[in-house]
Amino acid sequence: MTYQGKVEQGGPADVRELRDLTISKMVVGDFGNNTYLLRCHQTGDQVLIDAAAEPDRILSLVGDAGLTKVITTHQHQDHWGALGKVVEATSAETYAGAYDAEGIPVRTDVLVEDSDTIAVGACALTAIHLVGHTPGSIALLYQDPAGTPHLFSGDCLFPGGVGNTWGDPDAFASLYRDVTSKLFDRLPDDTWFYPGHGDDSTIGAQRPTWPNGWSVAGERTCSRVR
Repeated sequence: MTYQGKVEQGGPADVRELRDLTISKMVVGDFGNNTYLLRCHQTGDQVLIDAAAEPDRILSLVGDAGLTKVITTHQHQDHWGALGKVVEATSAETYAGAYDAEGIPVRTDVLVEDSDTIAVGACALTAIHLVGHTPGSIALLYQDPAGTPHLFSGDCLFPGGVGNTWGDPDAFASLYRDVTSKLFDRLPDDTWFYPGHGDDSTIGAQRPTWPNGWSVAGERTCSRVR
């Protein structure tokens, strides 16, 4: 079956096979968080993005192959609720943005800065620091050598808008500026992005509405607690 990126609460993961990497997307928890398991084909190493909730389901997805790393995209509790139990069960290293790590009660082993590289076996993710949803949110970019870029955007970019900034004009301006300059101005239209909640999209699908209207529409679209 072709990957669609549409997953349901309590349902199975949707799996995308790239040449060098497998991406499995599953939704967990009361806030409908997406958790992503990445597996390197060459080494078998697995990395989890956002151990959000339901640790037993996450560990079932991980399986016997285990985890080398868990990356937390930002400090909000709905993105690390299962982190402690997942790390206890797998002994995975923990990664988070340097400016958000203090807000995550599970110890962060590696503090991530803008442009840092995180290995997924023989593959690599590049961290992109985005300020506004939280001080230290990170998106994670995989440059597929055999295809299009893949971006794990956390709660900073969704189909239809940027992430929630709770009516704070300075935070919204910062997030809008960072998403524009670091994502829309740098990444091609065929970049597929995977948000922290809900369905996936592409940069190209969102570009026709960017920037006109997003300073208002983004805040309305992402008004739920995220």
